[in-house]
Amino acid sequence: MKFDVITVELPNQVKLQYVEQGNSSGLPLILLHGYADSWRSFERVLPHLPKSIRTFALTQRGHGDASRPVTGYRPLDFENDLVGFMDALELNTAVIAGGSSGGIIARRFAIDYPNRTSGLILVGSPLTLQDKPFILDIWTSTISNLKDPIDPNFVGEFIKSTLAQQVPQEFLKTMIKENLKVPARVWTATLRGFLEDDSSKELNKIKTPTLIVWGDKDAIIPRSEQETMLERIVNSRLVVYPDAGHALYWEEPAHFASDIVAFIKTLDH
Repeated sequence: MKFDVITVELPNQVKLQYVEQGNSSGLPLILLHGYADSWRSFERVLPHLPKSIRTFALTQRGHGDASRPVTGYRPLDFENDLVGFMDALELNTAVIAGGSSGGIIARRFAIDYPNRTSGLILVGSPLTLQDKPFILDIWTSTISNLKDPIDPNFVGEFIKSTLAQQVPQEFLKTMIKENLKVPARVWTATLRGFLEDDSSKELNKIKTPTLIVWGDKDAIIPRSEQETMLERIVNSRLVVYPDAGHALYWEEPAHFASDIVAFIKTLDH
């Protein structure tokens, strides 16, 4: 499936890239990729989403072929870009879906802009990264002092650690290539921002309907954190994918798309 990649410049001069599909009158859905990825993280999901949903897959600052400003890689900065993106496209509200660390940005948006969040989808998303042995180890050993050029073998191993099922080799190569576009300083600054994030303390402020999706073979994020989010977010529901890993939307794109569609059908709009 061929996608037209569009560039938009925000008022802060940051240029983001995105792909759009669906009817312009459909309910907007914005897909936020995880750490070091790009809009292409959802390339396998998009063909399974109906035209009745106006879907945007966004490449965030510092990632893919978006602008790479010198500073501004905290969740709050990514959130501000999301506001600017919605304003630029005249989207008053949208369902915000975040994969992995993209879920931290999505929930930050839902906390700060409840009236602009018509639904929230958290996919393999951490409650916090501050206590994850895998993340803390990779931060201390590698990412905190990462230098360009980044070793493709490191990226390949990093990506494979998120998987429990086979995905097409071509797609895997694409995602490694996308990760390698991210400069070392952005890898470092972005993970530092996620490690400092404490939005998990504000989850009770989220009132919008929320779908929490998690694979039970996720080697990074434990089920206990999903249960905690389920308890703290009032109007939430947890869906567990048997035998799926952290990047479950890469592994089971049709399944994930069907859950998005079912969730959106439950929303009042």
